[in-house]
Amino acid sequence: MVAAYVTVAIRNPAEPERVWEGEFLVDPGAMNTLAPRQHLAAIGIVPAAQRAYTLADGAEIQVDFGGGRMDFLGESTFGDVLFGAEDVTPLLGVTALGSVGIEVDPDNGTLKKLSAIRLPGYRPRFR
Repeated sequence: MVAAYVTVAIRNPAEPERVWEGEFLVDPGAMNTLAPRQHLAAIGIVPAAQRAYTLADGAEIQVDFGGGRMDFLGESTFGDVLFGAEDVTPLLGVTALGSVGIEVDPDNGTLKKLSAIRLPGYRPRFR
């Protein structure tokens, strides 16, 4: 698959004027978004808790995460942002992409906007 990069602005939800912008690798294998710790701290995002994650080599690690607003490709969403090492490549995970109706085309690695966000399992009730 071809690597895709997207410019993402991460904002502090409590103070949206505090923002860090960077180039994020779109990683269809990653659930969550990951950014360098120092940039998150600089805009006032603090770890809310830790969660266990499994790496590609099978190792399990504990990772700090906090909440942030993510703006990319003309869309905006809120979600967990993982605190990575200082030199980590920022990653944009599928949770953020899916929440705004964008998915990765597995054939060519490009991003495509869905006409509507999928809501599987939802059954509207009619009166």
